[in-house]
Amino acid sequence: MPEPTTLTAASFSPLAMFMSADWVVKLVLTGLIVASLWSWAVILDKIFRLSSLNRIAARFESEVGSGRPLEDIASEVGENPVHALPRMLQAALREWRGSRVRAALSETQTALTIQRIDRALDSVIAKESRKVEEGLGLLAIVATASPFIGLFGTVWGIMTAFQAIAIQKNTNLTVVAPAIAHALFATAIGLVAAIPAYIAYNKFSTDASKFTARLEAFADDLSGAVARRLGERLGAPSSTAADAERV
Repeated sequence: MPEPTTLTAASFSPLAMFMSADWVVKLVLTGLIVASLWSWAVILDKIFRLSSLNRIAARFESEVGSGRPLEDIASEVGENPVHALPRMLQAALREWRGSRVRAALSETQTALTIQRIDRALDSVIAKESRKVEEGLGLLAIVATASPFIGLFGTVWGIMTAFQAIAIQKNTNLTVVAPAIAHALFATAIGLVAAIPAYIAYNKFSTDASKFTARLEAFADDLSGAVARRLGERLGAPSSTAADAERV
């Protein structure tokens, strides 16, 4: 490995160390830089997406808790809402309307209706959970693999540096220090890629779990509201279709 005759501060700049590194180390550094940029793209996407999802959820929950009819709230969000909470509300109301077309419901039919509502809500929750967890696998890979990839680059760089030192037959500190510094640069880049990815993975995993729990709590409230409506119908003295329409 050729060494500069005169060492300056510029000799230890990141660009200078990258250019003076072995081709294997350059390949390792390039991969780590790409992985770091990719993980930062996921991090920024998760920051804005989870913030938007929670903001919309809080606003929708306040609408539902305002006492307005659920049917009116569901109609205002349109036919294909993007957020999970309006979709859950619409799914529950669809099953509720399906039960209203029958003249009367027995206890068994009421239980089956509630089960259908729970399955519909669970399906929405499962799909939304997969969406909010997208990209977390990449962060986990970058966080766990980057230090080892950087270490591989460092070991390779040190081997190459010692070979050059042996060929030159010069163990002067001005020869050894730059070579070792260039090799350790790979480990530094590996840590730079891994640390933000590790922190972000743990942070967003917790946020995703909290958002899923928020959806499950909303689903429980919807199931309870529909169960109360079905219970009122079941206890109604009349079993005619007209009575069902007045519920």
